[in-house]
Amino acid sequence: MNFKDLRQFITFLKEKRELRVVRVPVEPELEITEIADRMIKQSGPALLFESVKGSQFPLVINLFGSFKRAAWALGVEDLHDLPDKLNRFIPYAPPSTFFEKIGLLFRLKEISDFQPKKVNSAPVQEIIEEPDFSSLPILKCWPEDGGRYITLPLVITKDPQTMIQNVGMYRMQVFNAKTAGMHWHPHHDGARNFRLHQEMGKRMEVAVALGGDPATIYAATAPLPPGIDELFLAGFLRGEGVEVVKSKSVDLWVPAQAEFILEGYVEGGEVKREGPFGDHTGFYSETDDYPVFHLTSITRRGNPVYPATIVGRPPMEDFFLGKATERLFLPLIRLLLPEVVDINMPCEGVFHNCLIVSIKKEYPGQVRKVASALWGMGQMMLTKVIVVVDEEVNVQNCSEVAWKVLSNVDPERDVFFQKGPLDVLDHASSTPGYGSKVGIDGTKKSRWEGHSRSWPDEITMTEGIKRLVDRRWKEYGF
Repeated sequence: MNFKDLRQFITFLKEKRELRVVRVPVEPELEITEIADRMIKQSGPALLFESVKGSQFPLVINLFGSFKRAAWALGVEDLHDLPDKLNRFIPYAPPSTFFEKIGLLFRLKEISDFQPKKVNSAPVQEIIEEPDFSSLPILKCWPEDGGRYITLPLVITKDPQTMIQNVGMYRMQVFNAKTAGMHWHPHHDGARNFRLHQEMGKRMEVAVALGGDPATIYAATAPLPPGIDELFLAGFLRGEGVEVVKSKSVDLWVPAQAEFILEGYVEGGEVKREGPFGDHTGFYSETDDYPVFHLTSITRRGNPVYPATIVGRPPMEDFFLGKATERLFLPLIRLLLPEVVDINMPCEGVFHNCLIVSIKKEYPGQVRKVASALWGMGQMMLTKVIVVVDEEVNVQNCSEVAWKVLSNVDPERDVFFQKGPLDVLDHASSTPGYGSKVGIDGTKKSRWEGHSRSWPDEITMTEGIKRLVDRRWKEYGF
């Protein structure tokens, strides 16, 4: 399953009856949000608004707002298939036989095919327009938002030392026809590239892609290590490299199959008040100063579709993208922590507030070792609560997890605290971006952990009785 661009994915969703077309005029201020929010909460389809007041361009939203649409977007039938897709390319041990070595060579060749492919012309450069944000159907999502926001931008920047590009997704509040806020947090790669430019006394060129194939849109949200190209990840998910073209006015390569490219720059030392914004936590994030993006050019297709998303009280569309990340990165976590069986980042935890992990427990202190290691992995450092359970616990079943944890925990012994970085959007900590984290050991305890009592067996019926009742079920009159 491979989609060349956004419109091909839209056509696919139409054929699957997973997209609804709205033809009556709608307001980009609040009205689209309320429609989309109701549709997301009732597990409804994606929405294509053909007539958005104040703009000539149609708007599509809720593309990823279900498990099956998120899976299709990433080239699989089920998100649980993603680990198997990645496992093919992870060498858990060096090749030991001739045929294993040959197989590894073929996989290396396949991996090389995932690299971005440079082209000389592109649909996204069919039309070059004067810089003006007001031509786009940009949303004001929630009543107290500071203005209209571009909510699904692929922000492309470059490390001025290595010249490696990065694609990130950072909301952009539109200030006027030619400027917008660039809301990147200090730990984001875009912010790091900006700091490097500032240290060198250089203006940073930026390109913002709107649209493209769904795997490329997703890749901009993925928490990849620095130096790993998000477009390479998109190529892996698609099964072939993403076509890129040189921007018209900035020295950056952009997705050739995008709908719009916004070209411009961010100047060192220039900031503007941005926010508030109704965020994915379900609360408004506070106003703060952020760099200013200056729009210098727009290139686009002849008949583009503007992609958007909304965030707010979960579950929202971003929850399904987060579950895709959870599934995709599970093999990499297991590579570093082989005892990990499964993980779950429940929607109520809005990604960074809670992680549930099951492990094959083999020695004292292992739970704290696993929690500490997870807090040291990239953006996992922002996780506020880590709950660890035994391998047989289904972490995807929060009721089962709660039962096991609440039964197994001795608070004084099994709850432990750490200090460290938190998500900037965490409003509970007394210091922005820094505060306490908690680990909860919900596993069974043994004598070698200092537990002197015997641990009770879980109540289960014998398999023989289960089979007997299965056979006689209709006899009972049920």
